Amino acid sequence: MSGKYHTKGGKLITDWRPEVDEFWQNGGKKVATRNLWVSIPALLLAFAVWMVWSAVIVNLPEIGFSFDDSQLFWLAALPGLTGATLRIFYSFMVPIFGGRRWTAISTASLLLPALWMGFAVQDPNTPFMTFAIIALLCGFGGANFSSSMSNISFFYPKAEQGTALGLNAGLGNLGVSVMQFTIPIVIGLGVFGALGGAPQVTAAGKELYLQNAGFIWVPFIALVSVLAWFMMNDISSAKASFKDQSVVFKRKHNWIMCILYMATFGSFIGFSAAFPMLIKNSFPDINPLKYAFLGPFVGAIFRPLGGWIADKIGGARVTFWNYIVMVLAVVSVMYFLPSDTHPGSFIGYFISFMVLFITTGIGNGSTFTMIPNIFKTFLERLHPSRVGTEELFVEIRKESAAVVGFTAAIAAYGAFFVPKMFGSGLGINGTFIALIVFYIICIVLTWWYYSRGNAEIPC
Repeated sequence: MSGKYHTKGGKLITDWRPEVDEFWQNGGKKVATRNLWVSIPALLLAFAVWMVWSAVIVNLPEIGFSFDDSQLFWLAALPGLTGATLRIFYSFMVPIFGGRRWTAISTASLLLPALWMGFAVQDPNTPFMTFAIIALLCGFGGANFSSSMSNISFFYPKAEQGTALGLNAGLGNLGVSVMQFTIPIVIGLGVFGALGGAPQVTAAGKELYLQNAGFIWVPFIALVSVLAWFMMNDISSAKASFKDQSVVFKRKHNWIMCILYMATFGSFIGFSAAFPMLIKNSFPDINPLKYAFLGPFVGAIFRPLGGWIADKIGGARVTFWNYIVMVLAVVSVMYFLPSDTHPGSFIGYFISFMVLFITTGIGNGSTFTMIPNIFKTFLERLHPSRVGTEELFVEIRKESAAVVGFTAAIAAYGAFFVPKMFGSGLGINGTFIALIVFYIICIVLTWWYYSRGNAEIPC
């Protein structure tokens, strides 16, 4: 069997067999790596645009916008609503349009909210509804995750998917931290000169270029869109209609993994969106933008580690123990919050939150590693006469990719619900208690279906 891959028109790969070692070593791995290293910066930019409001909202009152806390939490939450909803559709786009085409198009779409935000913040008369629409459009960035992960899953053999998906998602997730670190710097500088517009002056007389929070991403989005178009590939065997992929809606394990991934990625992205406002509200004397970027940073860099460990010792085992640590971390966060009887400790609170972010990252990697293993076992049991055939291999990859995308779509609602829960009548403590209950449910589900000795699908 040849180890060469075949292309049609240079960008469409017509023969792709990563599970065949000769094929993988004789060119397949090189192609997969090239696609991965273009996918990563595209996803990083998508996350930066998706979560940009978490850094912008804390500055809006300083430059004359009279929005209350509820409205500011809405601006932090709305990108999560559209990002999650669009992910449901984006998760099926790669098999329909091709990974190269869709990555280039979806990355270029980020130009719209980035440019519009840059102009809107310069006009103090811009109404809240306009900002809300821009925030909704930032959800394009969140939606890109599902198509990106689905695409990369097609390129790698099952044994390496945990690491590859962990790198794609983990380094892509760094976009949140990169954004929260970069914006406080660029809004203090006239980066684009007269072309970028005049600064806004705060009540304290400080000049801010808040438009740079949008404009700074524009040249990078344009560059990466071009790179995706010319350097990535489409895979013909990954082609499938929505009807072909919709079979996953009938799979019980698709819905279980949606719940489990909601607890990890939903927590990661929800905390990322809410963290600056949580610090500001709980510890008013602390500048949130000096510290908030570290949470998404540690969560992102630990995601590949979660995938790597899961590849070595089993995704369910890592996921089970990770949820237990998440519960303990939330309890610790609550302990260090200030209250009527307790002064609180920002140092203890911050360290506890860092542990919580780390566990969300590890859990993100380990849960995604479980999916291809679960569906390989499930489909081989469902079709025992076809085990080892190319037909079943392609079916396994298509269902796994669809589930990877769809679970990511459902989990992204955490970017909406978590900030809204903190800004609702539940309050901070009530929200944390609700999350503890949810994590305990996930511990039980993981143990019962995947990690106990006689589990339905050990993985």
